[in-house]
Parts: sequence; C-alpha cells; structure tokens
Amino acid sequence: MTGSTRRRFLATGVRATALLGLGGLACDSDRPHAGFLGLMERVNERFQRATFDPSRLAPELPPEDESPPDAFPAYRISKRIPLAPAGWALAVGGLVARPLTLSLADLRRLPQTRTRVRHHCVEGWSAVASWDGVRLSELARLAGVDPRARYVEFRSFDSGYWSSWDLASALHPQTILALAMNGTPLGPEHGAPVRLYSAVKLGYKMVKYLTAVSFLPVRTGGYWEDQGYEWFAGV
Repeated sequence: MTGSTRRRFLATGVRATALLGLGGLACDSDRPHAGFLGLMERVNERFQRATFDPSRLAPELPPEDESPPDAFPAYRISKRIPLAPAGWALAVGGLVARPLTLSLADLRRLPQTRTRVRHHCVEGWSAVASWDGVRLSELARLAGVDPRARYVEFRSFDSGYWSSWDLASALHPQTILALAMNGTPLGPEHGAPVRLYSAVKLGYKMVKYLTAVSFLPVRTGGYWEDQGYEWFAGV
C-alpha cells in the first residue's frame, strides 16, 4: 500500500469513527464544516489551542537516539520524487512589510539551529532525526510580519501539496525550515531543498519541497485537511 493510499484509508476510517460519535479528531471534507462533525472539530481544536504553550519545548534527544535512515518513509504526492525546479527560491509574503525571495544560499547564511525530537506520524509510527535549519520565527522577523496575520500557509512543488498553520505554532522555537537531516544536506526523498519541520505538529503538517510561506489574516486548509484530516493537528 503506498503512503498516499494508506493516508486516504486512514482519513476514511477517522471520518467513520467521528460519524459514530466516537471521535472528533477529524472533520467532514466539505468546508466550512457544519453539523456534528464541524462541532466536534471545533471542540477538539479549542481544547488543543487551550493546552498549547508556545514556550513549552519538546524534549531534545541525544544523538544515540537517532533512528536508522529508513525509519522515515519518503512520503510524497507526486508519482516520482520531486526535484527542485531550476532557479528555485523560497518566497515569503502575505501580510509582511518586506516580502522576501530567498535562495538556498541565502537561507544557509541565516542563523542556524538544530532540533532532535521524536517525530509522530498520524499513521502510528514515530522516529527520531536531527534537523538543521532556520527558525520560522527568524524569517517572520526579517519579513516584518503584520500584527493582523494569524495564520501561515505553506506551499510546495510536490503536485501542489500544501498546509496551513496557526501563527503561534509556526513561530514556536522548535518550528524550523530544515535544510539538513542527521548532519547531511536534505535529500530529494525527504523534501529538498527545504522542508518544514516542527516538534508541535503531526507529520502531515510538515510540508516538504517548500516554495512559499505566506502570513495570512484568515485560515485556509491543506491537501490532507481538505480530505478529512484534522486541521490543528497538535502533538
């Protein structure tokens, strides 16, 4: 079963559970959500927002806890592993004072950080890797994010894969734009040249093959979120 098929199967199962009144972690694929499923999603999201602490850090793990390289499946939407288009650059825009266009070299010149935390996938597996890159909060500072921005949208060149986040989670100290994995420059199978990584969200929120980061006043959806996956998806 491919990664995409497994995810579709899981989303269908979660929606069925919610319909039986046993869940509430997912939502109907139609937006805006209405009825029982919409109510359960809103209740679940309010709970997650209430318990989210932007200053609380996930435990940073030692190097010996790193999982084997094959512990991280190379999920993607495209039939083949996407390769960065010629002249790739990351666009940072939306409600910002200074829109940015950053090459990989530009990103590497910015202050770098490393995080090594346990990765959680909605399919039930977990693994550990170290990720090197730039805190998203650093890009927000450079771009001058407008106070009206409450959400962040992430777009990729992986067949249009995308997701959107709440601003507080995006600016968490352990949310980074990763350029390297386990000390090696990010490979195409794991989202090169740049991918989103965070300790505070489930795996499907961490967009690979990034092309654009947009700070927005309103919430949008996402590739899997629009097919029934939970939007907030906090860990």
